[in-house]
Amino acid sequence: MTAAATATLLTPVTDDDGAPFWEYAARGELRIQACSGCKRLRFPPRPCCPYCRSFESEWRRMSGRGRIWSFVIAHPPLLPAYAEQAPYNAIVVELAEAPGIRLVGNLVARPDAPLDSVDRARLRIGAAVKVCFHRMGSADGVTVPRWLLERP
Repeated sequence: MTAAATATLLTPVTDDDGAPFWEYAARGELRIQACSGCKRLRFPPRPCCPYCRSFESEWRRMSGRGRIWSFVIAHPPLLPAYAEQAPYNAIVVELAEAPGIRLVGNLVARPDAPLDSVDRARLRIGAAVKVCFHRMGSADGVTVPRWLLERP
């Protein structure tokens, strides 16, 4: 994918609650918000724990390992900026140490690879994956989690 192509792709919108997630991603760390009171993980980030109602939180480092919980092959894309990448995959990953916490991303051959770099026959529910990080070519340089197969 060219820098021009990544410049037009959608980038995450950060808010006060989710900003730490993106700051850690820029450092190559996958962290998930946890309640300081009851210690339960929560995603997406939010100001109040949905379990115990505490407003205190911390960010726990995750292993970055998980399994494909769901996936789709997008073709044709709904947004014009993604036409160059079509067909491409979008996957939902359930984190290994946090069942119920699921992140959306793309399965790629390497962090800087195009979105269509993985053979579609390799996509399957339950496949073991690990996180990698990709700095998008957008002006704000957002870094997003992507996923690699554990056994390429």
